[in-house]
Amino acid sequence: MLALRKVKSIVGVGAGGVLAFGGIGLWTGNEKFFKQFVSPVLDRIDPEFSHRAAVSMARFGFIRAACDGDSPNLQIKIANMQLSNPVGLAAGFDKSAECVRGMAKIGLGWVEIGSVTPRPQEGNPKPRIFRLPEDNAVINRYGFNNDGKEIVRKRLQEFKQRDPNYTVGVNLGANKDSPDRIKDYCEGVEAFSDTADYFVINISSPNTPNLRDLQKSESLPELLQRVINTRNAQERNVPIFLKVAPDLKDEDIRSISKTVLKKESRVDGLIVSNTTISRNGLASNLKDQIGGLSGKPLEKTSTELVGKFYKEIQGQIPIIGVGGVWSGEDAYNKICAGASAVQMYTALVYNGPGVVTRIKKELSDLLKENGFQSVQQAVGSSHRRTDA
Repeated sequence: MLALRKVKSIVGVGAGGVLAFGGIGLWTGNEKFFKQFVSPVLDRIDPEFSHRAAVSMARFGFIRAACDGDSPNLQIKIANMQLSNPVGLAAGFDKSAECVRGMAKIGLGWVEIGSVTPRPQEGNPKPRIFRLPEDNAVINRYGFNNDGKEIVRKRLQEFKQRDPNYTVGVNLGANKDSPDRIKDYCEGVEAFSDTADYFVINISSPNTPNLRDLQKSESLPELLQRVINTRNAQERNVPIFLKVAPDLKDEDIRSISKTVLKKESRVDGLIVSNTTISRNGLASNLKDQIGGLSGKPLEKTSTELVGKFYKEIQGQIPIIGVGGVWSGEDAYNKICAGASAVQMYTALVYNGPGVVTRIKKELSDLLKENGFQSVQQAVGSSHRRTDA
């Protein structure tokens, strides 16, 4: 009966979506099969429909676990969190903690859920997500659609009761109509203080009006101080990360770096970066859609931004690099630029879950080839070579 209910629930997402995103071989880890047969079908199906089907497949266990364990040289410790590998899932895929267990099975070092807002939120009007296959990119303007902190908290608690050692971060957002957005972030910290392994203060989404204003020098110190004070009042001292936009000027980078290193507003890490509003060099006829761009076009920009932040903060707090991670080389370049770990999302859309295993193997091999015994040894190494 349980299996029957699962099947009915998935079918409810839509038979076409299940066939396209779940069908034969989708979650087998066969990247070649995915790219040749599944991805072309997805290009003809509503992207949000396919996204929901994927979440349902992962939620109900219709996914094959990665067979190989992680190489010892991939282990990394970030803000007192011990990870078996540095490749995590970025926020945006599992917005409401529906499929953490399924995504953990494909070999990700950790999963970040959200963005989660205090109250449930439907997000922006549809259509709000667009595939750009010519560019290996996605544009989304979801607008923090999620089930709200109460429901998401219960789901995360259920997961942690069964698997307390797997790392799950909670990406926090503010409701679109909130009169006090800083208060929303504080409420999120209070709600998840007993379950989250780390928090992400997401003030860099381009899809909530004026949200990025909180990155400005006149707003950021108050935000971080209030959030940190709220965290310090809880029983658990959960690490706090700040997620920044890629569309920052050098003076913004310097200002943010100074703020996050001050005692009263010091965070435990940075996530660099969110989606971009830039459209440089795109070929798709959908390039002018409003929203945040993710995927391969962001790879170089985000890696350069990682390097700039690393030089400003001089390695005093860890950085997680996000944007266009398509291969082990992409991950390696971000690590050498200053990232202690990386996150991915859009590469899964185009290559399927098998890409995780490939990236980890390629990264492990590159570390060995370049004389690094661990990820930590490689962090920021491109700067050391330049300085030398």
